[in-house]
Amino acid sequence: METRAVYPGSFDPVTNGHIDLIQRSAALFDQVIVAILRNTEKTPLFTVEERTEMLEEAVRDLKNVSVTSFAGLLVDFALQNQASVIVRGIRAISDYEYELQMALMNRRLSNKVETVFMLPAESYSFLSSKLVKEIAQLGGSIRGFVPADVEKRLRDKFRIE
Repeated sequence: METRAVYPGSFDPVTNGHIDLIQRSAALFDQVIVAILRNTEKTPLFTVEERTEMLEEAVRDLKNVSVTSFAGLLVDFALQNQASVIVRGIRAISDYEYELQMALMNRRLSNKVETVFMLPAESYSFLSSKLVKEIAQLGGSIRGFVPADVEKRLRDKFRIE
């Protein structure tokens, strides 16, 4: 039986840490759906369309990975897409506390979807989209933190030479 996983997030923007988890998930599961959360309560730097383009570029060589977006409950999205696994990255204890609460709630909403926690590679354990945006906005180098096309898009957004 094929195992389909969902890797959800805002990906604003996608980082090399996200890509690391996507690549490792693609090696573990038959299919991986990277699902961009459309959250109307937040004002992202990049539109859903821009984030989709960046992610599609980043995963173009992974044949069992697709990119889409969703709104609403993650567990409902997973069930609608026949996914039995939710992949979540954990960098620190603070991530674990939040992610554990979400995983237990998702299990309560549906026992047909299991959450799997993955640790990023050590070199990305400190990395977050928020930090990358802050560094880019202040003119710092983000090389090695995001793919080259994402770095260019960030420089364009912040009008940095």
